[in-house]
Parts: sequence; structure tokens; C-alpha cells
Amino acid sequence: MHHIFLMQNKTPLTSSEKLAWLRLIRSENVGPITFFQLLKRFGSATEALSAIPDLARKGGRKKPIRVHARGAAEREMEELHDYGGQMIAAADPFYPSALRHIPDPPPLISVKGHLSLLEKEMLGIVGSRNASAVAMNLTGNFARNLGQAGLVIASGLARGIDKAAHDAALPTGTVAVVGGGLDIRYPKENAELQDQIGEQGCIVAEQPLGTQPQARHFPRRNRIISGMSLGILVMEATPKSGSLITARMASEQGREVFAIPGSPMDPRAKGTNNLIRNGACLVESAEEILRELSSFRQQPLKEPDQPLLPFGGLQSPEDKILDDARPELLSLLSPTPINIDELIRISTLPPNVVLTILLELELAGRIERHFGNRVSFAG
Repeated sequence: MHHIFLMQNKTPLTSSEKLAWLRLIRSENVGPITFFQLLKRFGSATEALSAIPDLARKGGRKKPIRVHARGAAEREMEELHDYGGQMIAAADPFYPSALRHIPDPPPLISVKGHLSLLEKEMLGIVGSRNASAVAMNLTGNFARNLGQAGLVIASGLARGIDKAAHDAALPTGTVAVVGGGLDIRYPKENAELQDQIGEQGCIVAEQPLGTQPQARHFPRRNRIISGMSLGILVMEATPKSGSLITARMASEQGREVFAIPGSPMDPRAKGTNNLIRNGACLVESAEEILRELSSFRQQPLKEPDQPLLPFGGLQSPEDKILDDARPELLSLLSPTPINIDELIRISTLPPNVVLTILLELELAGRIERHFGNRVSFAG
């Protein structure tokens, strides 16, 4: 898997480059992986913004790609500042260091509250929205005990388990990652809790202010919860729940997955019991989690020796090589997702040629990326 390693910059991004980062990530067909590949290739977001129209054209796009306007980016920054929030880039101090190590870290996050919480060790707690009273009580106990032991509790501000975790961890430190904009109170019954977390804890959003949460935002939100955390605790989960997506992401990100066993008579325990069957760590107390995490906490995720920021421009493959390789690569792609490493192996093309063509195709809107470093033709 091609992880994107970033190191905290000793000097934060200049305001003009941060604005260029915002314009780039908000431009059409630019997701986090493409964003960092562009940054690596061109050395800065400012340079990448100039290059994407040509790359999209080479990828087969007929009409010009929509590059996010400077004025719109400036307005977003101003509105966020007026709201009492701020924008943190993956190269800035306070960006959660564990999050830098996932395959697709958000280049920018909007935050409100106590930024110092983002620098601490976190544990994610997720579970059913229509949780049982027993599970809610248990969640509160776990969150309180883990918080008192020095862990910040991260969750997604949903009803049920998320709410119980945030409520119990407010005095010791909690971070809520929301699916929409920082200012959108969702769900409505957690509006007061959201305000409390904004005052006493920290709220994190990847989407711009004013964005109503949609179904497609939640898996992206979940990868941030697991990405910021040393591990994820799943309290209750039906077999098709979003909590299981979070657990799968945590596992693929190399995080510990903990699960509370439940009665086979309760459908809300089926997901957690399945996780345990498939290798998640069965836990019945906060102490067991702390014991399991002790080795992680002694050896935090190592930062690479050489910082990749500021990025240096990479040599792009020659046009003729790319022109010759495109038909072969296009013939290997299909609507079924394939792992990029597998694509490189089957094609026998140099990795930088494959990655460049995929970059062009994505900017042209012809392919989409899937979790687990996979790509397919866009549906």
C-alpha cells in the first residue's frame, strides 16, 4: 500500500500556500491521495493548480476541469475564522500525528475547540445508534476510565454509543469528528452536546462550513476517527453497520480493534461477535485495553527521518512513454476495483508511469479510488 508519509513542518505553511492547498483539495476530482501525489510531483499546491487542467486533458477529459476559485477559498477561510474555528494543514503543528500515517489523510481539517487535544493519544469508540441501555452505561464507564488514564476519546457525534462516549469523556478530553460542516448540528438531539464539545473538547470536520452530512461523507469521517486513534473500541454493531466499516478501516490502518462480546440473542451483538471471531481483541474492561495499548504507547508511530515537506518536484515520465502505456493500462482497468500494486505487477510498466496515468484518469473523472488502495472505472 502506498502510504503518504508527511512530517510536521517546523514552520507552518505560508497563508498563500495554505490557500492554494484549500483550492487544490476543493477542485474537481481531487481527493486526498491525488492531492498528495500532485504535491509530490509539482512541489507545491500553487504549481499543481496550474498543472491539473493539462493533466485532466491528457486523461481524456473533454471540457475544462473546474479549479476552485481563489475568492471562494478566501471566503471559506474567513467564514471559518468568524465562526471561531481554524484550518489545520497536514504539514502544520497540531495536526494529529497518527492521522498523517494513513494512506489518505485529509490535507486540511477545520477544527473548533482545544487544539492541544489533537496532539494527545486517542482511542476511538464507536457503536450502534439505537444502542441498548446496558451498552450505553458500559460505554460511559469505559470512556471515563480510559479518559482518566490519559487517553482522549474520539467518536463521531452520532446518537447512541457515540453520544455516551462523548458525554462521559467531556471532563477528561473528547474529540468529535463530524460528517458535514463544523457548524451543522447533526443529529439535532446532539446539538447541545456539539456546542459543549466545541467549548470543552474539540470538533473536527473535513467538509466546508454549511455542508449537510450525506451518506457518502460518513465512511470518510470514520477513517479520520480510526486514523487519529491508537485503536478502536466497538461497543455494539449490527452486521451492516457503519461501526464495522470503521473497524475495517482501523485494521487496514494498522490500528488495534477491540470489541465487547454480547448475547447471541441480540442482533446488535452480531457485528461485535463477528469482529472477535475474525481476530479483534475481546475486552471486558478498560484495563485490558490499556494493557494491550501499552506497547503502542511506548513506541509511538515513528516519523520518517527525512521530512517530505516542503515537497520536491518529481521527474515526470516522458510524454512518449505515457502515450505508449495508456492503451495497455486502460485495457487492464474495469468497473471492478483492482489493487494498484497488482495493476503495476500485471502491467509490467514502471510504477511512476502507472501512477501518472492513474492521476490523469482520476482528474479526468474516468476512474475512482476505493479504500484499500484500489481503483476502478468510474460508474
